[in-house]
Amino acid sequence: MSDLVGDELLDRARRALGGGATTVEEPLRARPARLDAVDTLPAGRRKRGRGWLVRRLLAAADVVALCFAFGATEFAFSDHLGLISSVGPGVESLIFLATLPLWVLGAHIYGLYDHDNDRAFHSTVDELVSVFHLVTVCVWGFFAFSWLSGLTDPNQQKLATFWLLAILSIAFARGGARALARRTSPYIQNTVIVGAGTVGQLIGRKLFQHPEYGMRLLGFVDSQPKDQRGDLEELLILGDPEELAQIVSDLHVDRVILAFSNERHNEALESIRVLRELSVQVDIVPRLYEAVGEQIVFHSIEGLPLLGLPQVGLSRASRLIKRGIDFAGSAAGLLLIAPLFAAIAVAVRIDSPGPVFFRQRRLGMGMREFTVLKFRTMKADTDESPHREYINRLMTEEIAPEQGALYKLARPGQVTRVGRFLRKTSLDEIPQLVNVLRGDMSLVGPRPCIPYETDHFKPHHFERFRVPAGLTGLWQVTGRAHTTFGDALDLDVAYARSWSLGLDLRLLARTPLLMLFGDKETK
Repeated sequence: MSDLVGDELLDRARRALGGGATTVEEPLRARPARLDAVDTLPAGRRKRGRGWLVRRLLAAADVVALCFAFGATEFAFSDHLGLISSVGPGVESLIFLATLPLWVLGAHIYGLYDHDNDRAFHSTVDELVSVFHLVTVCVWGFFAFSWLSGLTDPNQQKLATFWLLAILSIAFARGGARALARRTSPYIQNTVIVGAGTVGQLIGRKLFQHPEYGMRLLGFVDSQPKDQRGDLEELLILGDPEELAQIVSDLHVDRVILAFSNERHNEALESIRVLRELSVQVDIVPRLYEAVGEQIVFHSIEGLPLLGLPQVGLSRASRLIKRGIDFAGSAAGLLLIAPLFAAIAVAVRIDSPGPVFFRQRRLGMGMREFTVLKFRTMKADTDESPHREYINRLMTEEIAPEQGALYKLARPGQVTRVGRFLRKTSLDEIPQLVNVLRGDMSLVGPRPCIPYETDHFKPHHFERFRVPAGLTGLWQVTGRAHTTFGDALDLDVAYARSWSLGLDLRLLARTPLLMLFGDKETK
């Protein structure tokens, strides 16, 4: 394609998008980001993007955090023996500084600098286990080397202090580095979706709903696009798949998502080869994406790659582990928040006449019915039938609620003053810790649904009942705002298919952030 065609493409994009500038932090909902600034780099030169930026910020954050942990430990033990009793503090500091490059190398081996670019969204919570493991290995390695060699006599108490401070400071520093990176323009990835069918438009809608992913959606590439949804109608059809390389070059695209275009097999493979030569991040939606979960196993037969799908549900050992964590966590939680629990109960009782708790029949694991407990947030005589009509409309029309609270019908005249606060902070869910303690629910799992909601389930949605219902879950943490009923159910199914202890711990760690900062920080 000639330069003339590339210029025509840019002119067409600018005319269609027009209007005010879109900043880095502006949610991409009503319309896509402007393209009038993308043609600013010299030909053949690519900008330094997300991977380049985040890797350097994370490495700097690690070094600063380790230096802080070392300095704080030295200060705390200033009147005691040094970390290495046979050398002075000056030599000890030089030894520490000399080992910093080894940490950066170890973090690189652990993949702690690589996932922000190749994943749609990667948070510090996702790598806490790796950070914990690497710090532990380094500290134990130093202790073992010192003891076995007999060259030094390490102070065990001081090592333990450094170990704890290093884990905490690295986690906080990495979180701060990512927060800083997400406020800069190199973090934003110009993104194109190849395929404007149902799946491609579904991805486009999800990118609009989640600006924190840092993907500026420029448009679709498709020779036979499907009629676009109303919320995507301003997105451009940038061209045909044959023009993809030129489109990537002209618009300085950083990421291409392949979503079931009309390309033939060999043509799609050629497109991927060209994109990889252009150093573009390529994401491919699997053909049977509805059946794929996070715990898929990649293996091969004579070089032919296969995706192994684990069975949906929990093994007996997994159920015992999950139940043990639930019992201990709910018991400890109820003890810790007992004063808050009592204060809310008194406030609910004083605010409006009626019971403190709202009780409702819900479905748990195996579709077994149980009574869920919540603090009452509405007047005692409120009719529940409008909620059933509301759920029916949400499911049949596949729309997202304007207020962002998918399952809570906005009825200002019926919600109490205390109830508004409890709903906003999710504190009305606290009594469900009693359900967790009883074994009706788990700390993490799909939302316990009302029996009549199953009238709108598709066959695969019933897979959510193969794991216990939960107080928090994948939908609550990642998709709470502007999520349709069907999307929420799909997230529940994704959790059931992808369950692991690590996933539960990550969701538990992110839930307090949701309660403190709201959907903007956690979804």
